[in-house]
Amino acid sequence: MSLPEFRDYDKKLFFWNNRNARRKQSGTLIYWFKEWLDKVGHDKATLLMHTDARDPHGQDLPHIIEHIGANRGQVLISTNKVPPEELAAMYNAADFTINISDAEGFGLATLESLSCGTPIIVNMTGGLQEQVTDGKNWFGYGIQPTSKTVIGSLTVPYIYEDRISQEDFEKYMTKALNMSDKMYNKVSDQGREHVAKNYNFDNFEKEWVKVMDDFIERNGSWETRKGYDRWHLMEVA
Repeated sequence: MSLPEFRDYDKKLFFWNNRNARRKQSGTLIYWFKEWLDKVGHDKATLLMHTDARDPHGQDLPHIIEHIGANRGQVLISTNKVPPEELAAMYNAADFTINISDAEGFGLATLESLSCGTPIIVNMTGGLQEQVTDGKNWFGYGIQPTSKTVIGSLTVPYIYEDRISQEDFEKYMTKALNMSDKMYNKVSDQGREHVAKNYNFDNFEKEWVKVMDDFIERNGSWETRKGYDRWHLMEVA
């Protein structure tokens, strides 16, 4: 699918770029987006989802879209793998990028979106929290979860599972729909600056070296490691 095929400049374009997995809430997003359009008008916005539409760990997205009647341009799916420059073109074509995962360690797609100047709409969970705001400015909309639980397993002792409500989702989608051009441009510029300042490779390199140096200083290196007792296993007759 090429950009001219899905970009209707009379509509807001919302972009979703994630794996189609349970925690990503892909099916929920489609349902909520369609029901939001029922209220604000189906001529107001389109949702473009860049994902594997039938991931074995996710949902049958084409079936959902067909089932709820969102198959007339309300929800579009892009499934082909594309090079970085084409993905950047998708971010630039979009007005907002959405991520409502109930658990997110970081969320690379939203960072990519901000670096392209496209604001984000996210669940305030995991790493998404530090992307959407620097504590003072907001680079889109952060939605506070209405349900917070702690789950885990034998391999992952605990992880937070945070879910937003449909009511809050629709409220912030409407805010995004009605954001003024002046405010949008401000948020767009600040989002790019946020990424350039806090996620650049110079800082990454320095912080990575600092982490390793601090660890070695506290715990020693291979031959000087601390908190370690050397044992020799010997055969006993």
